[in-house]
Amino acid sequence: MAQPDKKLFENLSGKGKAIGVLTSGGDAQGMNAAVRAVVRMGIYVQAKVYFIYEGYQGMVDGGDNIEEVSWESVSSILQVGGTVIGSARCKSFRNREGRLQAACNLVQRGITNLCVIGGDGSLTGANLFREEWSGLLDELVQTGKIEAEAAKEYAHLNIVGMVGSIDNDFCGTDMTIGTDSALHRIMEVVDAIMTTALSHQRTFVLEVMGRHCGYLALVSALACGADWMFIPESPPEEGWEDLMCNKLSENRARKKRLNIIIVSEGAIDCHNKPITSDLVKDLVVKRLGFDTRVTILGHVQRGGTPSAFDRILASRMGVDCVLALLEATPETPACVVSLCGNQAVRLPLMECVQMTQEVQKAMDERRFEDAVRLRGRSFENNLNTYKLLSHKKNISELPKDNAPCSIFSAIGHIVTVFLKVLLHITDSYSFFHLIKENCGNKASPVSKSNFNVAVLNVGAPAAGMNAAVRSAVRVGITEGHKMFAVNDGFEGFAKGQIKEIKWGGVGGWTGQGGSLLGTKRTLPAKYFDQIAEQIRTNKIHALLVIGGFEAFLGLLEMVEGRGKYDEFCIPMVMVPATVSNNVPGSDFSIGADTALNTITDTCDRIKQSASGTKRRVFIIETMGGYCGYLANMGGLAAGADAAYIFEESFDIRELQANVEHLTEKMKTSIQRGLILRNENSNENYTTDFIYQLYSEEGRGVFDCRKNVLGHMQQGGAPSPFDRNFGTKISAKAVQWISKKLKETYRNDEGRVFANTDDSVCLLGMRRRNLLFQPVTQLKDETDFKHRIPREQWWLKMRPLMKILAKYKTSYDISDAGKLEHVNMCRRKDETGAI
Repeated sequence: MAQPDKKLFENLSGKGKAIGVLTSGGDAQGMNAAVRAVVRMGIYVQAKVYFIYEGYQGMVDGGDNIEEVSWESVSSILQVGGTVIGSARCKSFRNREGRLQAACNLVQRGITNLCVIGGDGSLTGANLFREEWSGLLDELVQTGKIEAEAAKEYAHLNIVGMVGSIDNDFCGTDMTIGTDSALHRIMEVVDAIMTTALSHQRTFVLEVMGRHCGYLALVSALACGADWMFIPESPPEEGWEDLMCNKLSENRARKKRLNIIIVSEGAIDCHNKPITSDLVKDLVVKRLGFDTRVTILGHVQRGGTPSAFDRILASRMGVDCVLALLEATPETPACVVSLCGNQAVRLPLMECVQMTQEVQKAMDERRFEDAVRLRGRSFENNLNTYKLLSHKKNISELPKDNAPCSIFSAIGHIVTVFLKVLLHITDSYSFFHLIKENCGNKASPVSKSNFNVAVLNVGAPAAGMNAAVRSAVRVGITEGHKMFAVNDGFEGFAKGQIKEIKWGGVGGWTGQGGSLLGTKRTLPAKYFDQIAEQIRTNKIHALLVIGGFEAFLGLLEMVEGRGKYDEFCIPMVMVPATVSNNVPGSDFSIGADTALNTITDTCDRIKQSASGTKRRVFIIETMGGYCGYLANMGGLAAGADAAYIFEESFDIRELQANVEHLTEKMKTSIQRGLILRNENSNENYTTDFIYQLYSEEGRGVFDCRKNVLGHMQQGGAPSPFDRNFGTKISAKAVQWISKKLKETYRNDEGRVFANTDDSVCLLGMRRRNLLFQPVTQLKDETDFKHRIPREQWWLKMRPLMKILAKYKTSYDISDAGKLEHVNMCRRKDETGAI
């Protein structure tokens, strides 16, 4: 029985309603997943659903371009890139005559609900169409093209938008459909280029898409550790040519064999003049003589299979789009379904469009700080993290404590250098080198904090751990700390496997899978004496632990040990990193996205292996311990018919019902079925048992195959999401450590002493924000026996998979239906969006 405070979608009905879905503008991976979700959710609520082929052009032309579809019409399109219903630019829709014809075609089919998947231009056109709707119908009645009764019956047009754009150039949403997949294509190219560049000591200039938005360039630069980056929202300062060349030559002098420069196609300088990839190449060749190549990725970024993230995002948005249309009233403004942190929200369409246009206006007027701010907190945080890791701190941002010299000596030093310049130097490049020579051979000055911070990995390896370590080390050095790397987790810590790690020591780590530091599951309690000794010996003032559930347990043990060991009274922070995504206090863990993509890609290949054969069902076992995240979300991303998990108990009756359901589906045009099972979902209903059950009960209708994915889910290069998430969350963790070190330093004793609960925290993403949570407070939220959180956000996504697989189920939509405003969404996000 439903609880009274829950809002269930069963109370919404689409009976008698018709929904049209179209894709418009540039194509993006994931559009098909959105189309599939709209069609299946629409049919599920008993509405008629129509494809509108070729975007607005098909709406204007009518005829066969507007076609009613069935459940099976969207089978096997989830993994297909682009858009199967086509997209086209339409000049005629820009004119009233074209929109008049489009309205006539819709009314003839009773379509008064439109789901538009496209960019800001497409969505603006849809809003104009909605505003003119009544006038268009009046004109159609006057010209005799429709009856007055029809005009009365279809008097209101409801519009809901989803943003499909690889550029992520739409304000109001953290991610647009297609962006993550485009980043996958970019990182695949960057990783491939790095091997050839290393062989020949080359510099590569990569041009990525983003005529008006630098998101792809910014995040790919962050994810691959690029040496330099150019984006339209944040042009380089005057004299960037000298600064860039100096940095490239410095990196080469440190034995770095390659340089990567990423240029957004819309990059400009501070005078709004274009910065092209060829211009950058010519500059590097002329100034430095480096062997330099240009690679323009072009439409490769639009192609290929959508990532797991884009499939899940598009499926969530597609379902919410139908809900928004069912709940719409004549007074409801046209809205767009957006993503804010980890939460789907609805925002007024035109507020988002106007803010998007404001960004371009700010760039045209050279108000670049406003442009960055208008892009949203996520974009702003990406840019700030990139600057931190690029060692590009302004003097005003540097730590003020323990300054190495007084302001007067600093001024005297600068005057001395300036006099040398006047006497001996004429060109700006030599000037920069003299400044560097007289300022301690550093690109930017960093005050020493006299604090030592240790970084270690604990638990099983997870893709993205190395990106997190690299970020922590470099931000720590930028903050003025001495950074130490601990090998092999707490066990290595006890054995003294600890050494200082420098800026260049983590070069090239972002794209490497596994754990370069080494990691073990060993907990610290049995090594307390040795660990305390190592903390004393190496004068460690703070700990950053990157790992999974063992890391969480390890910090809890360290807190318990504080009563006996003063050495443990230092700030400690944990960054969650595990493919299982089972750490309490965080919606996401580093490594889970990479594992999810591995599962999704493998399921795609397994299903394709049966192409051209008879009907076949695949039983796939995933990792995760007792946590069903990978099985559930992998099932949603791969289009599974069922996913068996520990968190939702099942019995033989449910298994039998699933077999019968699949048998009925197989009697239609559907050829393949997919079943996922979490490895510890049930001790009796094993993968072998389920395989044998489906094989026997499906005899004569389909045959079965099984596959245990195993440790391939832990391997491979980290996904762009895991590289970016690991980089940003670690940077934030080190900044928290710096703050805590200042707060807990006792001048009279000359040491750090932190023994409060809030000095040992886990940094996790909760809905929209990154939050520091004391590990002791998370104990009540944890099921220690099964090593999972007591409440898990993704369980709310479970009904989506069932609905899209044609199961009758209950779906709590209490969080949906709230129309927010763009500024409100940003205010809620201010505290720590990623």
